[in-house]
Amino acid sequence: MSEMKEEKLKNPFKNRSSLFYGIFFIVLSAFFYSLMSLFVRLAGDLPTFQKSFFRNLVAAFVGFILLLKSGSFKMQKGSLPALFGRSIAGTIGIVCNFYAIDHMNISDASILNKLAPFFSIIFSIFILKEKASWKDWLLVAVAFGGALFVVKPSFDISKSVPALIGAFGGLGAGLAYTFVRYLSVRGERSAMIVFFFSAFSCLVALPFTIAQYEPMEFIQVLFLLLAGVAASAAQFSVTAAYAHAPAKDISVYDYSQVIFAAIWGFVFLSEFPDVYSIIGYVIIIGAAVVKYLLSRKQGKKALLK
Repeated sequence: MSEMKEEKLKNPFKNRSSLFYGIFFIVLSAFFYSLMSLFVRLAGDLPTFQKSFFRNLVAAFVGFILLLKSGSFKMQKGSLPALFGRSIAGTIGIVCNFYAIDHMNISDASILNKLAPFFSIIFSIFILKEKASWKDWLLVAVAFGGALFVVKPSFDISKSVPALIGAFGGLGAGLAYTFVRYLSVRGERSAMIVFFFSAFSCLVALPFTIAQYEPMEFIQVLFLLLAGVAASAAQFSVTAAYAHAPAKDISVYDYSQVIFAAIWGFVFLSEFPDVYSIIGYVIIIGAAVVKYLLSRKQGKKALLK
């Protein structure tokens, strides 16, 4: 009997437990990212880089404190290129997403950011050598189809630029998520991943923030700090998610951010979803449920091998 089969017999629920935690953390990250979007919008009319700087400043501080408590700022050998890759892609994703949030309603901006799972699966093929089945591709495509019901794309030129920038932000986020999983599989600490990215983003945003700085009221500072807290929680959650399960198994659950964003938009911004949006929500949730059931079925088959 091989060592792998022996391990499965010793701990038959190991794979299922990892999948459960992967799903839990990806949904938790979606919840916190939706809160971040709300706080960014409530911060009012401020330059995108200024919002990005304050958002990442909080996350960098949290990561620094956790590394300080651990007693070590040493990263895993060979992690530096992937940390830079994650940071560059993540910075592009954040700036583009913040621009979309400021120029569209938050549920539409969230949907465009949720192109990330598509790009994550594509990038995972080249970076992580992970393979997705046709069922995985089909279900993510169905979830994206549901997202289109929410966005309701049009040929309105005034909406084209924000939408394109938001979509490019989804590409950046997808690549960043792929690097997060790569680093987590290599054993890199979550605190190091979050700190390195946040500090990098702050340094990139700082000169733009200084050049375009606009004075803020106390309430604006408070909302940006809350956005930073929510973003920090989201980053740690998404790092934990991709450490427990591959993108092809959990990426579809990232679409739950759309649901959360729609709730915040309704409660705080008086954004009312129409019939098409509700249809989209049903499709997205349905795809997530089917994906979970298929993953459970595949897990049971793996245990029997």
